[in-house]
Amino acid sequence: MDQEEFAVRTEALKSRLYRTAYLYLGSEADALEAVDEAVYQALRALRTLREPKFFETWITRILMNTCHQELRRRKRFARTGEEALPEDAGPDAYDGLPLKEAVGRLPEELRTVVILRFFAGYTQAETAAALNIPQGTAATRQRRALALLRLELGEEETT
Repeated sequence: MDQEEFAVRTEALKSRLYRTAYLYLGSEADALEAVDEAVYQALRALRTLREPKFFETWITRILMNTCHQELRRRKRFARTGEEALPEDAGPDAYDGLPLKEAVGRLPEELRTVVILRFFAGYTQAETAAALNIPQGTAATRQRRALALLRLELGEEETT
């Protein structure tokens, strides 16, 4: 299939693709963006399409993957929004938290993971990449740091 045929067939499917994306994402703007992204990805991967008769299924699958990525991104941002400080919070907002001293007493490698994950809003993968460590190591450090914080904050509450 050449690019001209791709354009013709894609144009014929746009309304169907849009409806599919809208059902997944529930937002007109997000649906339009997902369709655009899926068409772009499909055009880039056009040479991988083995059977042109499966074009509609193929591009719909690309669209569904794009929608799933957007939903995962939303979920991550929603979770990050609960855990992280507000974006408009200044650097001093961290000072007002009751656990500041407890975090400050953590070993450096654990403290860095906690700050990136919960105060800067990084994902676990982004934290690992920022620290240039494997993702499993970042997860282990996070669990260890949280366990230490629970112990320390639990002791402070009882005294």
